[in-house]
Amino acid sequence: MTRPVETEIVATEQRSPDVLLTIRAAMPELSKAHRRIAEMVLADPNWAVQSNVEDLAARAEVGKPTIVRFARAVGCEGLKDFKLKLAGTLALGTPYLHRSVRNSDTPSEVISNVVGSTLAALAEWHRSLDPELLAAAARALDKARRVDCYGTGATSHFLAQDLQARLFRLGLTATSYTDAYLQLVAAATLSPSDTVVAISFVGRMPTLLETIAMARSRGAKIIAITRANTPLARYADIVLAVDVPADATMPVGTDAYITQTMMIEMMTILLGRLRGPDCVKRLEQIHKILQAKDQDTDESSVVYWGWNSHEATKTGLEVS
Repeated sequence: MTRPVETEIVATEQRSPDVLLTIRAAMPELSKAHRRIAEMVLADPNWAVQSNVEDLAARAEVGKPTIVRFARAVGCEGLKDFKLKLAGTLALGTPYLHRSVRNSDTPSEVISNVVGSTLAALAEWHRSLDPELLAAAARALDKARRVDCYGTGATSHFLAQDLQARLFRLGLTATSYTDAYLQLVAAATLSPSDTVVAISFVGRMPTLLETIAMARSRGAKIIAITRANTPLARYADIVLAVDVPADATMPVGTDAYITQTMMIEMMTILLGRLRGPDCVKRLEQIHKILQAKDQDTDESSVVYWGWNSHEATKTGLEVS
């Protein structure tokens, strides 16, 4: 009987002892179920190496025998051998530049490993999303008299401001506060008719937790964009979880940044649909205003015309 292609992946060629690199190289040849397992392992190898077959199968939404077959498909004798090799890979040392990049990698391998790692993390996160929680968050925002957006830290500051800009365009009364003192003062003026969106991947910043505790005491509804089981998540009425692997060098890495941004976008799209035709007209009006000003082209900016004038003066050309 002909063996499936994926069972021959490692048998037909010499592989790196790094099982994570072996999995990435094997991805295009894996079956759909095995690809889900691969994405799960790549997204959080430390969890995978400590988990039993039941936990692995449950998270990947496959049967336990499929986990064993996956281990053999990537060149291991079985699950035990797979976990030993995975543990060995992780024991090689912490890759402080990136969890999926080794010093011996070529530039091509660096690109492939970084992109592959992020795609795997996103795929795993995608499967964990609860549509009902996103819909509930959109409904809470739609009913709010006022929305406060709180972020603590460089990335969270930016994301809170981005969310406020989106909500403002949708017609909500929304404000972004990034100063810890102003957050606390704002929270003290909230009411049960208001909603707070707190953004923090770390989810344990003391000043933000103090602010959210104040907001809860005022009766406001709390939406948290954070990892599950953080102190911030425990304060929230609605948790939009962004559980992705930690970054080797940054408190909030690329995977966390992308998932938080996507969570905000999905939530605001659902919100826009709830707000109906008037919201669409508002967005259309904003779009037409920006088009009339050519704000989406570099040629419309003062910097562009100033640069053109400077270049024209140097070359003796006339600027129309």
